[in-house]
Amino acid sequence: MNILFVSLGCDKNLVDSEVMLGLIREKGYRITNDEQEADIIVVNTCCFINDAKEESINTILEMAEYKKTGNLKGLIVTGCLAQRYKEDIQKEITEVDAILGTSSYDEIVGAVEAVSEGRRTVRIKKPEQASLVKTSRINTTGGFFSYLKIAEGCDKRCTYCIIPEIRGNYRSIPMERLLEEANELVQNGVKELILVAQETTLYGKDIYGGKSLPGLLKKLCEIDGLEWIRILYCYPEEITDELIEVIKTEEKVCNYLDMPIQHAADNILKRMGRRTNQEELIYIIGKLRENIPDIALRTTLITGFPGETAEEHDELKEFVKKMAFDRLGVFTYSKEEDTPAAKMKNQIHKHIKKRRQAEIMELQQNIAFEHAKNKIGRKLKVMIAGKLPDDTMTDQDILSKDRILSLGHVYVGRTYMDAPSVDGYIFVQSRGELMSGEFVDVLVTDAKEYDLIGELV
Repeated sequence: MNILFVSLGCDKNLVDSEVMLGLIREKGYRITNDEQEADIIVVNTCCFINDAKEESINTILEMAEYKKTGNLKGLIVTGCLAQRYKEDIQKEITEVDAILGTSSYDEIVGAVEAVSEGRRTVRIKKPEQASLVKTSRINTTGGFFSYLKIAEGCDKRCTYCIIPEIRGNYRSIPMERLLEEANELVQNGVKELILVAQETTLYGKDIYGGKSLPGLLKKLCEIDGLEWIRILYCYPEEITDELIEVIKTEEKVCNYLDMPIQHAADNILKRMGRRTNQEELIYIIGKLRENIPDIALRTTLITGFPGETAEEHDELKEFVKKMAFDRLGVFTYSKEEDTPAAKMKNQIHKHIKKRRQAEIMELQQNIAFEHAKNKIGRKLKVMIAGKLPDDTMTDQDILSKDRILSLGHVYVGRTYMDAPSVDGYIFVQSRGELMSGEFVDVLVTDAKEYDLIGELV
């Protein structure tokens, strides 16, 4: 049977999809990327915010059409939407044949077997009942980088977030399991591991009695063949001196930190249920930059949280200007049912939320462009991601056609400052052939908006 996977949402969800793909492969099923030939389609869904919910529903409906136009015999829905809205899916989307919650992805093979026999099935457990799955993941990111999910769930209970209800309380994955998985990924060609969780900074506190991310990083650094380790989703209040020291001293750990702060006005932070205030944010950012001068800091913000005043929005803009983050993303507040924030008074109109989002992004754009220009003249280590096809370039692109012809080849790469999918790229000019996954030294010669241009040293 041919089975097709569609993975939506975050990188943590992608890891679940890759585990399910591994289980499917072990049972001898054929994995396909062609919707027309798929006998069974699995949609791993997200519902973190309303836009993600809509994308998940639309994707399910789109895939369901292949029961009419393709070879599709069974449609399986997994992930966050399945966990949260199983009754609605059963009632409203009758084309769905099987539903697996966030704790049931280890049962994907059983669901495939049931659907192939014409039986419908719903497999939903409490999030804390999730079991560790032993399988060889199928890396879907291209082979040279991979996400390593080090924990599941969250204890923070921010007032706007539904994730703890869907994914459960914080549960670290034992270090020996992570090291085993990491070694296998590296043996299969992975050069960069990106550590993810709902919150990475609390890793180990539940099973080892203390924050163990620094210890995990040191162990990962011992793996031969691994070049980069990148850390995402670090809550600022949980960043310790020990973690800063490991980032500073371990060469394989990228001087890069994704640190979601969501806002800067103390009143909004308190109403969000965040555990920092503006003074503490300024302190930890200053501390990171003092100890690691070339650190690239990425953060995310929310505009239009219930009750956010024009003055608090201006305060956030001033904070963004003052902190000058290297990377920054802005979401408009999404009113999620069954969260405390959804019941708060003074909900902000969507047009105001959008306008405030655009104002911050315009401000950050100028900061990011200036950061990029300041990189001109630096020599950076770059991971090559692929070659830029010459016939896709136009005179308005990064480099002119004449420039490309004179140089031979242009490759797309990433520096330590660039996480996949969310950050920028560096376009590398080289007369010789380069291989994807190869690390090279590049001199930055120019900048184009968020991206860099460089020549092979």
